Amino acid sequence: MQKRAAVLIAAGALVAGAVTAAPTSAAPPSAEPPRLAWEKCGTKQFPKLECASVPVPLDHDDPDGERITLALSRIPHTATTSQGPLLVNPGGPGASGRTLAGYVAATLPPGLAAQYDVIGFDPRGVGRSRPALDCLPGHFAPVRHASVPRDAAEERKGTARAAAFARACGDRHGAMLPHVDTVSAARDMDAIRAALGAPRITYLGYSYGTYLGAVYAKLFPHRVRRAVLDSVVHPGGVWYDANLAQDHAFDARHRAFAAWVARHDAVYGLGTDPAAVEARWYAMREELREEPAGGKVGAAELEDTYLPGGYHNGFWPLLAAAFSAYANDADAAPLVAAYEAVAGPDEAIGNGYSVYTAVECRDARWPRAWGTWHRDTWATHAKAPFSTWNNAWYNAPCAFWPVASRTPVDVANDAVPPVLLVQATEDAATPYEGAVALHRLMAGSRLVVEQGGGNHGVTLRGNACVDRHLVRYLESGELPRAAEGPEADAVCAARPDPRPEAESRSAEAPRAPGAAAGPGRGVTPLFARF
Repeated sequence: MQKRAAVLIAAGALVAGAVTAAPTSAAPPSAEPPRLAWEKCGTKQFPKLECASVPVPLDHDDPDGERITLALSRIPHTATTSQGPLLVNPGGPGASGRTLAGYVAATLPPGLAAQYDVIGFDPRGVGRSRPALDCLPGHFAPVRHASVPRDAAEERKGTARAAAFARACGDRHGAMLPHVDTVSAARDMDAIRAALGAPRITYLGYSYGTYLGAVYAKLFPHRVRRAVLDSVVHPGGVWYDANLAQDHAFDARHRAFAAWVARHDAVYGLGTDPAAVEARWYAMREELREEPAGGKVGAAELEDTYLPGGYHNGFWPLLAAAFSAYANDADAAPLVAAYEAVAGPDEAIGNGYSVYTAVECRDARWPRAWGTWHRDTWATHAKAPFSTWNNAWYNAPCAFWPVASRTPVDVANDAVPPVLLVQATEDAATPYEGAVALHRLMAGSRLVVEQGGGNHGVTLRGNACVDRHLVRYLESGELPRAAEGPEADAVCAARPDPRPEAESRSAEAPRAPGAAAGPGRGVTPLFARF
């Protein structure tokens, strides 16, 4: 969806029909893998980080042709015996993964983390990898036109804006766009494996990273030692259908937020009826359409600000306090502060969104006739008005993309070792059905479910039951016993919703792992869609 995301979370995004498998291996390299020169690049939060870079072919079918560079990070193992590399990916597509290595190494039990070289990487086109994509700087500068068009003229403005972005991508990065896709990223991962000198890798991927992991496992099943796929993309929805499914799921999470606000009326004063609370939120959106708060937060920016609440309920106290101040006291300052904290464009957004669109538009076919988008978006908006049009415009460049689409990989797999899948039942960014579908397609896989959980990115987020399954698997390969049915093999209770006092007076967004380094969000909420 809005893939703003890697938050966990960051923002981000999303065919049925016949699919064919991609080649089962990469073209053989023309030379020995390059040696990695690791240098210290620690941060205040992760002082032990080391960084390196590795050249890979722009086109893996032409291994002697043009090269590009991938930026890597690692926390090296310290145990006497190593279990090899653990590659980690936060999702997106378009999210930087280098600091995720620090987060994962710091959050796993120390004895387990010590056994792995935890490897983060910026996928091709992202972050410190070179070249980095940035199609149209300033594309998300406020105030944008309101997402929901009032008439045909406003809808035409939206399509013109999307077409301009697609055109700019072709103009600035036309030679690279045919090679920015999930299959190429998976083949990059195998080049990283070779450069590390490892016969096999262990992998931990969140959100879009689950699809990347599933594609890697299909192309290189013999190179997978273990794999954890957390918050699973539906392999049959890549990407148009998955975005429509997201629209319904995010609307449900927005209603859950309204119900939470109603339960805490004593704090927020927005009413005890969830439907009435939700109606006040939509009234706020209409007001901001006419008069943006602080000259920054119009209707579209409001949706951007509240979308992270669909990824993680840790944002709810901050968002509820801003909502209350605006609706009850006509005080827009907390709303502007919330926007700046969780959704305001930063230096990474142009890069992240450019890679997001490049990957999703190239990975699979999208409707080229705007009439299809118009029909499907209005039909979905009628049932799910929270962010459907916002998400449509986020993905609309794919209707005008200058590069032809690939056929999605058939990720059905009976050759890969048993994989651990983890999923919350109420996840909005990657709805539960996707995990069930991939569980059926990956022979021997096990599915751990967080029952009643609505957050995106489940492992290493404080649920001790879920993390026990993760730790056992990474330690020894131990998996839950297979259930007889097609769904959960193990069930963990969700953690409780936050208390309203926790962040209600703070203008700073909760630091979900993906915000700086971790699951589900990537870099900033504005492009954390998967």
